[in-house]
Amino acid sequence: MAKTIFEQTGGTYTMQGDYRLPNLTLPAEEERPIGLWGQRRKRYLQQHHKSLCCNLLTSGKLRSHLADIEEEAQSLFLRLVKEYAEKKSVTEQLKAENQMEWVRRMNNIRERVTEVVNAEVVFV
Repeated sequence: MAKTIFEQTGGTYTMQGDYRLPNLTLPAEEERPIGLWGQRRKRYLQQHHKSLCCNLLTSGKLRSHLADIEEEAQSLFLRLVKEYAEKKSVTEQLKAENQMEWVRRMNNIRERVTEVVNAEVVFV
């Protein structure tokens, strides 16, 4: 019996009953942490860009892509929170004087920044 293209390139098969199934494995990926932003990106890719998600997964680049998105989004988030807090005069002095007002303002800033990061990094 002639070799298939898969066998010619070094692939092997396993017999399962009457069927020959190819022995396939995914390439090893580096272990980098994937947090909230990376998980959001993964969900977005799975729902809206299935072919890109599948291509990244089978090429072994999905985890590194998600980790890169996580790092980029986290740094943008922290930088923007700091900038917005300075613009709106949300300081440690305000925190000491009126803690509830400080919490309200910081929550508002975090929500606004989350929307910006989602639009510019995660859902692109």
